[in-house]
Amino acid sequence: MYKVMPEDSSEKLGEELQWYWDKEVQKAKKRGKTPHLTKAIILCYWKSYLVFGIYTMIEETLKIVQPIFLGNIISFFENYDASSLNVAYCYAGALSVCTLILAIMHHLYFYHVQRAGMKLRVAMCHMIYRKALRLSNAAMAKTTTGQIVNLLSNDVNKFDQVTIFLHFLWAGPLQAIAVTVLLWVKIGPSCLAGMAVLIILLPVQTCIGRLFSSLRSKTAALTDVRIRTMNEVISGMKIIKMYAWEKSFAELVNGLRRKEIAMVMKSSYLRGLNLASFFVASKITVFMTFMAYVLLGNTMSASKVFVAVSLYGAVRLTVTLFFPSAVERVSESLISIRRIKNFLMLDEVSHFKPQLHGSNENVILHVQDLTCYWDKSSLLSAVLGELPKDKGVINVTGRIAYVSQQPWVFSGTVRSNILFDKEYEKEKYENVLKVCALKKDLELLANGDLTVIGDRGATLSGGQKARVNLARAVYQDADIYLLDDPLSAVDAEVGRHLFEKCICEALHQKICVLVTHQLQYLRAANQILILKDGKMVGKGTYAEFLRSGIDFASLLKKDEEVVEQQSVPGTPNLKSARNRTFSESSVLSQDSSIHSQKDGAVEQPPGENALAAVPEESRNEGKINFKLYRKYFSAGANYFVIFILLVFNILAQVAYVLQDWWLSYWANHQQKLNLTRNGNNGTYKNEHLDLNFYLGIYAGLTVATILFGIIRSLLMFQVLVNSGQNLHNRMFQSILKAPVLFFDRNPIGRILNRFSKDIGHLDDLLPLTFLDFMQTLLQIFGVVAVAVAVIPWILIPLIPLFILFIFLRRYFLDTSRDIKRLESTTRSPVFSHLSSSLQGLWTIRALKAEERFQKLFDAHQDLHSEAWFLFLTTSRWFAVRLDAICAVFVIVVAFGSLLLAKTLNAGQVGLALSYAITLMGTFQWGVRQSAEVENLMISVERVMEYTELEKEAPWETNKHPPPEWPNQGMIAFENVNFTYSLDGPLVLRHLSVLIKPKEKVGIVGRTGAGKSSLIAALFRLAEPEGRIWIDKYLTSELGLHDLRKKISIIPQEPVLFTGTMRKNLDPFNEYTDEELWNALEEVQLKEVVEDLPDKMETQLAESGSNFSVGQRQLVCLARAVLKKNRILIIDEATANVDPRTDEFIQKTIRETFAHCTVLTIAHRLNTIIDSDRIMVLDAGRLKEYGEPYILLQEQDSLFYKMVQQVGKAEAASLIETAKRVYFSKNYPEVVQNGQLATDSSLDPSSGLCITETAL
Repeated sequence: MYKVMPEDSSEKLGEELQWYWDKEVQKAKKRGKTPHLTKAIILCYWKSYLVFGIYTMIEETLKIVQPIFLGNIISFFENYDASSLNVAYCYAGALSVCTLILAIMHHLYFYHVQRAGMKLRVAMCHMIYRKALRLSNAAMAKTTTGQIVNLLSNDVNKFDQVTIFLHFLWAGPLQAIAVTVLLWVKIGPSCLAGMAVLIILLPVQTCIGRLFSSLRSKTAALTDVRIRTMNEVISGMKIIKMYAWEKSFAELVNGLRRKEIAMVMKSSYLRGLNLASFFVASKITVFMTFMAYVLLGNTMSASKVFVAVSLYGAVRLTVTLFFPSAVERVSESLISIRRIKNFLMLDEVSHFKPQLHGSNENVILHVQDLTCYWDKSSLLSAVLGELPKDKGVINVTGRIAYVSQQPWVFSGTVRSNILFDKEYEKEKYENVLKVCALKKDLELLANGDLTVIGDRGATLSGGQKARVNLARAVYQDADIYLLDDPLSAVDAEVGRHLFEKCICEALHQKICVLVTHQLQYLRAANQILILKDGKMVGKGTYAEFLRSGIDFASLLKKDEEVVEQQSVPGTPNLKSARNRTFSESSVLSQDSSIHSQKDGAVEQPPGENALAAVPEESRNEGKINFKLYRKYFSAGANYFVIFILLVFNILAQVAYVLQDWWLSYWANHQQKLNLTRNGNNGTYKNEHLDLNFYLGIYAGLTVATILFGIIRSLLMFQVLVNSGQNLHNRMFQSILKAPVLFFDRNPIGRILNRFSKDIGHLDDLLPLTFLDFMQTLLQIFGVVAVAVAVIPWILIPLIPLFILFIFLRRYFLDTSRDIKRLESTTRSPVFSHLSSSLQGLWTIRALKAEERFQKLFDAHQDLHSEAWFLFLTTSRWFAVRLDAICAVFVIVVAFGSLLLAKTLNAGQVGLALSYAITLMGTFQWGVRQSAEVENLMISVERVMEYTELEKEAPWETNKHPPPEWPNQGMIAFENVNFTYSLDGPLVLRHLSVLIKPKEKVGIVGRTGAGKSSLIAALFRLAEPEGRIWIDKYLTSELGLHDLRKKISIIPQEPVLFTGTMRKNLDPFNEYTDEELWNALEEVQLKEVVEDLPDKMETQLAESGSNFSVGQRQLVCLARAVLKKNRILIIDEATANVDPRTDEFIQKTIRETFAHCTVLTIAHRLNTIIDSDRIMVLDAGRLKEYGEPYILLQEQDSLFYKMVQQVGKAEAASLIETAKRVYFSKNYPEVVQNGQLATDSSLDPSSGLCITETAL
């Protein structure tokens, strides 16, 4: 592909338009009016666009001159005189020249205006993206990612179309006037009857257009909603599958789709009428004209008939197609411009740029009397300037680095994610990897740090993403670090490493604000700030808090270790000022010697790593075969209906040609009559034609043409829209049944693209284009058939022309199809980039990377422009050649008829020639439409591809467990191997374990040890090898829904869906209000929900973003409480939650689910130390399984090592808890009032140690 021309580059165009827009905004502000985006656009582009008007002028003039030459040739035939043959040849020559000039002019014009449209679109996209990077939080709440993507995908495309037709707003009326004058001269006042028809058609079409655009905006709103819902369904697919909620979402989406299709159907009927009226407009005008002409007592003559037909043909295009198109497109783009303007007017982030004023100045972060609406994360966002402050002061001096709570990575290599556009300095980089414990992980990735991360970090585990996020911040070398709970996503060992090595050592010169729930780190803080419900509860140093005994002191065991811990290198935790004097280097040196043996924690990449980067989107090569068309049509109707459709199409065309043929027949008879009359010197005065007969048949043919035209239009739309509907449903069903692997492998954007762009094509463009193509194709056949019937000799030049045409078309389509596919694939990165930028907005802003992301966006845009520009030029190249073929055809007919002058009569020549001239635009339009149909069929192909995805096991099988199953909750794994994809590595190996009913089992292991995979195997997210039993039922024999509905899960990332709170708890309406409120009360959300405006029926924001992570977690807990299943699985549910909520969740689980089997995957050991058993996994194998206290007796057990890694104090309290639990369960008589009697004779290590690895 060629580089984009400098004047077409995204940056240049965008900045230029942005400048005019900014000026417009300032002007409007001064006057106190609202700014108009349209004004800015006009000011920016009017000069260059005006020049193209000259092309329009020349072209439309030639179109009027052509019929005059035609008339002169026909009148030569009427009064045949061999002496004036040369004059006739001159006319034929003039006609040919006109035709050739027209062929070239038209395409020059189109090329230029389409390029203008491209420029405008690119500039708009640049502005939209630039704005998206600056949106404030309040503005983000008003708009959604889906909406912004919609602006970029649908709204800006209107600009490509509007520039084409704009000039016809003035050319149309002018041309109409000129034609009327010429016709008046030729056939007198009866021409007004014909013009009247055209003029009446205009407002009718405009009304249809109005109706159409109102329907269009309704449809667009419905489509927005459907795509937003789809976005959530696809993002939350894993959860939906685990909850077995597919049917509920299928109903939701199908309901939305039905509403949308109803609208699409209405607008399609309107379009059908519009196309039909276009098809018959010229017929009605000619009919009215000549009916008036004959009834006024004039006689028919071929020259008059066909000049009129040609002139109407010329003006018809402009008046009935281009002019209304211009009106419609302008109104459409005004709607789009309004939508874009509203978006551009949203609030921006107030940029107080925290900069260092001088190098000697202290870095400070000063917050005073700040009132925002907040929790802990809000404090950071206020410092970042993301949260508007109500009152108070924030003073930030220094560069900020920010680590978000939900880790954010963008598509690119791991290295580019860490460097984030800073220079690569090897030593510094290696050091950062070391302190962030990424060394080992990167060694395990195929290409090390040059591995490409897919969309939204598909190759990395949660913990790895969190560490990459942290590494990015550390590498930035900023002055102030805002860390929003980066330690929660990793396990204890890695967390401790990060805290000591990264936060305490690497950042000890910096200000660090760390939000954390993990209290064991507080000792190292200089200053602690405790927030509760957005209020500051306490502030001070660790020692002060211990003295005052505020509530966290009770959570943290007061312990003897405080003294020892003081020597840990001090880290500013929540607030800090630089007042440490003691020498840090000595402390550091001792500390680092301990850790030098284990350089960063070893982590195994999770099983999904098999997927590596996102595979290229499949692009089918080559031709679209006939089978696809058959499938497409048969999706919409049965074969009988399709046959009827064909018959109507042919009938409509036959009536169309017959009507014109009848005119020429009539004119010939009239002429013969005139000749005999003149020959007989006027003796038989009474011989004149039977007017009623001729006019009657003419009228009948006209009516037939109109009827058939309308019927076939409506029927065609009915069939095609219907098949769009059916294909969507099939695709959606197929997506719901696809295995989870499919969603890991394909980025959301790619799947959504099928539902937005491709389905959009099936609803909107394809039926229209297809009908247009059929109409045009039949018309071309009609024209050629008429010409051949008149002058059979024409077949001789026709055959080579036809061969040339076939060759050209094949040559062009191969190129064009690939260019079109390229264009589609270069478009995807533009959207992916936008949505990934919106997800990492705060990080991008905190690191001041807006410029760079804007540049990246421009680069993606330019790549797309390259493909688009090629598409424009190639299609024009082709069109010029096609029109040349048509011009040759016209010339052959013109000169051929003169050569055979003796044998032909005027009516035949008129019919053949005027038809040949109409072929000019029609032929290339037909071929372009055929190519367009093929291109749009790619969408059908892509949708078809997704209707045939591999399916997971059936939802229901004929083996139904009894409704009360599993009433005990025993789970047994028997030699289970598990892999996510057939060619992927095993993530569980030979796992055998028995979990007894009502047991509480904690599952621990390093990141990537296979903890989540164990759950995936239980839920059959992919099919495991080996056997898994639940209460005597083999899970592999059950239907997926039967299985999944019976296991409750609290997932790692809590997911809420847009919709009411009620739908989120109970999508199938299975529970009463009372049950729902009770469940909410049990998880302490009752007050929160009661405070919402419509209580249970309140609509949640996109994916529940108006709840905090902790609250969303509680909603997930409430779902589990409602289900009352015997088996509950908790997947690191408390990783992002503060200790209070954590403790609360643990307590609820202990009480509410006392009679259930509970499996907990934990990063924090304190959550599972009181379990009945602990399962220790490592690299997919079960290493240890037993009671926590017993495992702790083995000094070389993995579990013992894990406990030791959390620090002495914490370890001691963990061991103490384990001991207490063990004794109260096994030797209740020894335990007095909760304390152990100190009797060492009961040392359980003698003979009680059971290791179940031999199962």
